[in-house]
Amino acid sequence: MPISQLIVFVTSIIWSLLAVVLLIICSFFLIECVAALLPSNISINSGKTKQDWQNIEVAVLVPAHNEELIIGKTINGIIPVLKPQDNLIVIADNCSDNTAAIARTLGATVIERHNLELRGKGYALDYGLKHMEKKPPDVVVIIDADCTVHTGAIETLSEHAITRGKPVQGTYLMTPPKNSQSSKDFIAQLSNIVTNLVRPCGLNNLGQPCSLTGTGMAFPWFVITQVNLASSHLVEDLKLGLDLNIAGYTPEFCQSAKVTAYFPQQLQASKSQKTRWEHGHLQAMGTYVPLLLKQAVQQKRFDLLISTLDLCIPPLSLLVFAWLAMMITSVLLSFAGMSLIPAMISAIAGFCFLTAILTAWAGFAAKKLPLSQLLTVPVYVIGKIPIYFNFLIKPQRTWVRTQRDYERETSTR
Repeated sequence: MPISQLIVFVTSIIWSLLAVVLLIICSFFLIECVAALLPSNISINSGKTKQDWQNIEVAVLVPAHNEELIIGKTINGIIPVLKPQDNLIVIADNCSDNTAAIARTLGATVIERHNLELRGKGYALDYGLKHMEKKPPDVVVIIDADCTVHTGAIETLSEHAITRGKPVQGTYLMTPPKNSQSSKDFIAQLSNIVTNLVRPCGLNNLGQPCSLTGTGMAFPWFVITQVNLASSHLVEDLKLGLDLNIAGYTPEFCQSAKVTAYFPQQLQASKSQKTRWEHGHLQAMGTYVPLLLKQAVQQKRFDLLISTLDLCIPPLSLLVFAWLAMMITSVLLSFAGMSLIPAMISAIAGFCFLTAILTAWAGFAAKKLPLSQLLTVPVYVIGKIPIYFNFLIKPQRTWVRTQRDYERETSTR
């Protein structure tokens, strides 16, 4: 076989394998979105009575860094639903404002942490758990300081965690500010719905573990203490869920427990948040995909393979980039004599991705987001290019808190 034909043959094989990987990822994404429309097969009824629920002790942990303008609203939404034996603990982490004083005034237990070298939400949560070691609660619920906790969320999360004996993730959704007409806000909201609601719901309906998304989470005490939370990982919530999953405590999704927050509107704050999330996810993929595969084989656990596939679904904008690059390159190479098979596989992968997005939109976002807004997806995706380029040349390594909109407004007055 001539060298030129050998090169074409080898290139076709390699490109076909890459196209198959892309197809597997897009197909699994479609499976998650379709499964989200199925009825749930998880029931929290395990024989616990209402009296049992009334007797358990719940601790709500709220990590807070300079949240004086919003911490009051968060606390006032939590305290009224707590039972007499429950406790609300605000971790004032490296605060330089009145967060701690306000929280104490409103009836929360406040612990202050000062360590400018070890920064990050993971370290704050670890500090809170150590504070409770002498008198541990039955269940620990984690709520971010800038979130709105909807009616029944604390009770539902706590009951689900104690009856199932597993970590529980509620529905955590971010929404644009009221009256926002920005196309980017609509697409960002759809992406958030797909990632934090549709995919976890699909995995739950299939009886598989979901990811943790950072707030609206509940853990039995004996579960949360099985892993080390002290970390500055960019996506400490995703890491926590994976660590617990590997340890045998598979996180479950509880759609009825709802927590919401607003997307940051300031350009720099929004860019910082997206960079942290997406760089963190990509770094977690590099670390945990081989680890999950190894543990799946060693522990003989099918659910770890499912978690591996779920983790392999990158941020949706990056998945669009990957598909476009694969599709265009495959077509161009076919003109150079390479097989059309990679282009055909890539086309099927693209169909799976588009079907998944439309399924998720129709089932969970049609009433909130007009279909016409989906036409702006290319503009939204193009806006993500600098984030992915920076990951290649200078990936973010340290945890950085997203600036709140009210902080920007205050600083510019």
